[in-house]
Amino acid sequence: MRKQDITIYDVAREAKVSMATVSRVVNGNTNVRKDTRDRVMKVINRLHYQPNAVAQGLASKRTTTVGLIVPDLTNLYFAELSKGIDDIALLYKYNIIITSIENRLMREDQAIQGLLNKQVDGVIYMSDALPEEAVKAFKRTDTPVVLAGTKDSHSEFPSVAIDYKKADTEALNLLYNDGRKNLALVLGDPDTVVNAQNRVPAYKKFMADHNLGEGHIYSNVKDHSDGYNLLSKLDQDGIDGVIVTRDVTAVGILNSAIDAGKKVPEELEIITASATQIASVVRPALTAIRQPLYDIGAVAMRMLTKLMNNEEVPETQIELPYEILKKQSTTNE
Repeated sequence: MRKQDITIYDVAREAKVSMATVSRVVNGNTNVRKDTRDRVMKVINRLHYQPNAVAQGLASKRTTTVGLIVPDLTNLYFAELSKGIDDIALLYKYNIIITSIENRLMREDQAIQGLLNKQVDGVIYMSDALPEEAVKAFKRTDTPVVLAGTKDSHSEFPSVAIDYKKADTEALNLLYNDGRKNLALVLGDPDTVVNAQNRVPAYKKFMADHNLGEGHIYSNVKDHSDGYNLLSKLDQDGIDGVIVTRDVTAVGILNSAIDAGKKVPEELEIITASATQIASVVRPALTAIRQPLYDIGAVAMRMLTKLMNNEEVPETQIELPYEILKKQSTTNE
């Protein structure tokens, strides 16, 4: 049986369940027993079933729709990325369908499958993590995928981001030149490729190269309250300079320091690795690694339009320039 001939009926028959059960599984409905879900997914993978596939006679038709997978709609980082994507999509007359996996209420692979069910022509993926289940969901279809503002170990997926190792090293050097010697790195999810394979190695190398000891890495610090509560630990460890991967977390540390009567930047210097509007509206304003978020989104969308139209893409792993915006949370000596 050819791939395009596989129907929901075939899956239901092979898995010995109803077509309604298959539909619930592929649409991420949690009201299915785990053993049943696993059995259905095993059949889907074996048969290479693509739900709601367009009939063979209509296979050449396009939906002119692009799927956008966003971890958190309230995060300005992703909002600014999305603006660049939307502008280029409008220019090339593509519609956007946004799927949020906020708070992991929907797994990445379920979010991806939901978009593929809608027959999108391409997907831009902005989540910090690309689990194996999500990779398999992508590979079950030829739908082009571009990663925007993130990286992953699956190099077959094109990406647009910055050189995170170089950026963090430059930020650490700024702190070091300001006389800071007990430097820390504050992360959200420590297991993402951006953190585990880029930021953490850059931090450890910098500490070793400058004989600054083992250093301190604080993980799973994800929101304002996490940052606020972290200050006591930073004080206990004698931290005098810190790079924080999330703006809202950096503001939490800043606000906690101010409430505790701690002087910023005299006693504690803070650099955020995400220069959204939040970094500039707080006082003192946060020194930040400015990623060209709009440009990252725009370049990712333009690359996707080329992939969707089978145009040549000479470079698929693109790193755009960044800059360090020196503000009031560092002395900048």
